[in-house]
Amino acid sequence: MADPPLPRGAAGLVEGGRNCWRIRRAERAALIVDAADYYRIAREAMLKARARIMLIGWDVDTRVSLTPDEPTDGAPAQLGQLVTWLAKNRLGLEIHILAWDQAALSLLGRGRTFLRLLRWRRKPRIHVQFDHAHPLEGSHHQKILVIDDAIAFCGGIDITGARWDTRGHCDHERKRVRAFTRRRYAPWHDAILAVDGDAARSLGELARQRWETATGEKLGPGRGGGDPWPDALEPLFRDVDVAIARTRAAHRDAEEIREIEALFVDMIAAAKRLVYVETQYFASRVVAEAIARRLDEPDPPEFVIVNPRTAYGWLDGAVMTPARAELVETLKARRHGERLRIYSPVTEEGNDIYVHAKIMIVDDLLLRVGSANLNNRSMGLDSECDLVVDGRGRDEVRATIARIMCDLLGEHLGMECEAVARCIAETGSVGGAIERLRGRGRTLVPLEPRAPAIGKALARTELLDPEAPGELFEPRARPGLLSHLRR
Repeated sequence: MADPPLPRGAAGLVEGGRNCWRIRRAERAALIVDAADYYRIAREAMLKARARIMLIGWDVDTRVSLTPDEPTDGAPAQLGQLVTWLAKNRLGLEIHILAWDQAALSLLGRGRTFLRLLRWRRKPRIHVQFDHAHPLEGSHHQKILVIDDAIAFCGGIDITGARWDTRGHCDHERKRVRAFTRRRYAPWHDAILAVDGDAARSLGELARQRWETATGEKLGPGRGGGDPWPDALEPLFRDVDVAIARTRAAHRDAEEIREIEALFVDMIAAAKRLVYVETQYFASRVVAEAIARRLDEPDPPEFVIVNPRTAYGWLDGAVMTPARAELVETLKARRHGERLRIYSPVTEEGNDIYVHAKIMIVDDLLLRVGSANLNNRSMGLDSECDLVVDGRGRDEVRATIARIMCDLLGEHLGMECEAVARCIAETGSVGGAIERLRGRGRTLVPLEPRAPAIGKALARTELLDPEAPGELFEPRARPGLLSHLRR
């Protein structure tokens, strides 16, 4: 059956078929910040499933507890045990779990996970597969949970180890421990968006497409007829248009999709006052060029970026961190480089909070949440999915987007949302408000990225952060990290 005509967002900014896949209506939508809330809410939604659960992730760890406290509803807290319980107690429920194939390499180090997967192979309604349908250099990076095609979650949070944390990001949080070793890990900040209605049905279709690409198995719609929206989740938006944007590398018979890249560029170009970003990386050549064009204007918007201070893993340290240093240094030298501010959050005792969220807010008009980082891979190599709530022409939606930004800043600054909003109104600037409000303890610290010369040289080549297949350790067909910015 052919798709209906692709609609355009207000003023043509968000356009189906060009910078997004589809624009669909959500009767309810809500931003969920940090995994403690998401895991609890996701568990409640899964308990309401009747037809199908599809969990699509970069990584999935069955040992993760979705609530740190013992549940009182009779169902297990641990993901693996919960899946087994649901298959036994929900007749007719099909459960599909898809993770990047690299996750398979870690199974032997995950306690009883491998044995659990072997037992699941004897259960016809539990299906676990590993996604290798991507170029050698790429990864499957989407994080999507769809239940009965009635509610879907899409964003930056995987249900895997070392992700759970509360919005308090406490220094001595006793529940922030690894599933098997019980060792503590650093505070972790993340986000995901929940939607229902036609938006959820489209994400269900996207999840089934990815399943078919990875496994060759074609699934039909999985509608259960009920309403799995969790009682604990208060909708922040009602009856809003949600754009769905994707990245997919050319692979076998699949054509390249770069909707996410196009939408980043268009959102930056459309900003009048502010672009607020929370992102794990800041290393995208295309995004940096889009920001540079705005900073060269007579009266550009301000750019506020919240980024982790330190790298996570060897690749981050070798490539992403030097690339960030190079980009920030170059952008600061533009005509209005002072309009770019980059910060890192810290705890009450000054310890780093790792930022894994992928959020963009443009003025009070557009809220973007997804899996795509501001690095080259997310623009054309890894499989990604982002959602955008469009508030143009809807005063109540715009007010909610503005509150969300103040709420996020309040979390980072250790204060109430209302105090942040008042300070922004007084200063007329988000960056100015941050400078006035930040202080000791829980706060945002200005980030001055630095990297050794050898790291910058490697970053400029983009050897380990390619934009498309075939560019890993190969000469680039497109200009390098700073070639346009330095002209």
